[in-house]
Amino acid sequence: MRTISYILRKEFTQIFRNKTMLPIIFVMPIVQLVVLVFAANMELKNIDMTVVDRDKSLTSQRLIAKFIGSPYYNVTYSEESIDKSVDDLYADKSDMILNIPQNFERDLHNYKTADLQVLINAINNTSASLMNAYTNSIVMDYNKDIIVEITNKKMPQTATFNIESSFWYNPELNYKIYMLPGILVVLVTVIGMFLTALNLVREKEIGTIEQINVTPIKKHHLLIGKLVPFWIIGMFELVFGLSIGLLFFHLPFEGSVIALFGFGTIYLLVALGIGLFLSTITENQQQVMFLAYFFMLTFILMSGIFTPADSMPDWAQTVNHINPFYYFIRAIRMILLKGSSFANVLPEALSLATYALVIFSLALWKYKKTV
Repeated sequence: MRTISYILRKEFTQIFRNKTMLPIIFVMPIVQLVVLVFAANMELKNIDMTVVDRDKSLTSQRLIAKFIGSPYYNVTYSEESIDKSVDDLYADKSDMILNIPQNFERDLHNYKTADLQVLINAINNTSASLMNAYTNSIVMDYNKDIIVEITNKKMPQTATFNIESSFWYNPELNYKIYMLPGILVVLVTVIGMFLTALNLVREKEIGTIEQINVTPIKKHHLLIGKLVPFWIIGMFELVFGLSIGLLFFHLPFEGSVIALFGFGTIYLLVALGIGLFLSTITENQQQVMFLAYFFMLTFILMSGIFTPADSMPDWAQTVNHINPFYYFIRAIRMILLKGSSFANVLPEALSLATYALVIFSLALWKYKKTV
């Protein structure tokens, strides 16, 4: 333990003298949590919608009023011809067109059915899907009002059903609450994987690793002394990020603190193991940065941080079993938002524990220390 304590003291001194690491440890978390939580937002607002109302009836005006009353749409009227509106759509001056044909009111009252045309700019398929969902929701709500009116006219005494929806775990559908746990996983990974690999490779570049390798220090003493500081800093980042989330974003903490930090401990072992392994197969900081960014970018995009991982193809979901991000993002959202216990995330914890055992075995096999 005395040998390890000397190495730990040396590592902490070296970390706090490194002008490259300090901003990553203390500045980057604040920037990412404040900026990315707002920027990485899948909510769609300020939809520029052009309305072509060729019916000009009370019924069509009531439908348009539904869109005007929505906070998501900026409604502008166009001429009776749809050609100019389509030109605006081509010129990217409009996001979508609502085309109400002639005889809309007559068909609705006489034939109980009427047509609407919605043209959406689908260059961005995610935005187009959201616009389509919002529009369908408003039209269905309007359709329900029409059905209630017709029913009440025919059978005034008939009772109606009122359906009220409630959302569990995130009742206000606040996207920041959904995104913040994912950003925390990225922060912890940067410390555990990226800085660990960078620190060890830097020793290679300046030549001090050779001096350490020929000392009587045992391999496990050296690796514990190298990895424990970043485990401590990673846990600090997790506490720091959660504190910002609770104070500024009112992030709910429904689950157990012990379950969250227990799972975080296992995940950090995986991140440290990957960082150690990357440092053993690279010779300089450029190489390790390239590999670390490659793995991090791949892991992040497949983790489900932005879109559900269940929507990926079957082959991608199979590959995702080797993605540590996927397990921690799933578990941290379950613990924070749903109040899940450690038993609920036990399958993810066992998968990460196996992952840590395998990656550390590979890293220790690749790391050579001569006495």
